[in-house]
Amino acid sequence: MSVTMAPEVAHTPGPVATHLVRSELLKIRTINTWWIFSISVVLTTSLSLLLSILQAHLFLKDTPVADGDANTAATIALQSNEVTQAVNVFTSGQFFSGLFVMVLAILIITNEYQHQTATTTFLTTPHRTAVVLAKFAAAMIAAAYFWVITTVLDLIGGSIYFPLDGLHSHLGDWAVIRGMLINLMVFALWGVFGVGIGVLLRNQIAATVVSVLLYVVGSQVAQIITFIVHQFWIKHDWVLTAQVIVPARAAEIAVAPMKTYPQSPPQWVGAAVLVGYGLILGAIGTSIMRKRDIS
Repeated sequence: MSVTMAPEVAHTPGPVATHLVRSELLKIRTINTWWIFSISVVLTTSLSLLLSILQAHLFLKDTPVADGDANTAATIALQSNEVTQAVNVFTSGQFFSGLFVMVLAILIITNEYQHQTATTTFLTTPHRTAVVLAKFAAAMIAAAYFWVITTVLDLIGGSIYFPLDGLHSHLGDWAVIRGMLINLMVFALWGVFGVGIGVLLRNQIAATVVSVLLYVVGSQVAQIITFIVHQFWIKHDWVLTAQVIVPARAAEIAVAPMKTYPQSPPQWVGAAVLVGYGLILGAIGTSIMRKRDIS
């Protein structure tokens, strides 16, 4: 049996909106998921940081020899840059931390249905748009929290590694600072993605499984498919450039100060793709929640 909600009121006062955001943050803090994810972020970021440091050492101190392939040689040349490797080190952990942010954001919305509290939430606050926006805001605040964890770990690890290896950390360079700030935006957008997916797929298990598969597998599949198409069918660079339409790939491109591979689009394209996805999912999520009956 569904419950049809009352029409929305015209506007929600500022204090009420603040109360809604605090309420959503309280919901996050009262479940075990947030600290489990926090520990997971620390562990995965530490591992990613170690791998980034090893990669930086490989490209900057022991540059690999190209196998004769022009594309491989160009990729190695792009990666053999101190600023590029500095950004890689100081944004380590983005991939898995973004995944945790997205899953946590999914739980923010699907927990309402899982524990049958959605009806109470929307009856208490009939202004559905305000409730949905509060969930988006809470997801982005949680994303910023995870970004702080990863960034602090990266700053500590990078500040120790670069001097020990006789390299400049480039922490004062705008390219590095910009990469870290864009990384914050990427984290926030993963939070928006999670809420949007949770709205589209209300079943908690289905939403989580689908999002994880798209996030982890989708990026790798996109790279494989574009490589095969480029190698055997359409031999044009735009085929490889098109990888940017995959959110996880767009996130890598948005943070990198230089091209991540020879056919990679500029940094702003990756950022624009992510913002576009965020706006679309945000609009769709808000629209659905305003119109959908709450079971």
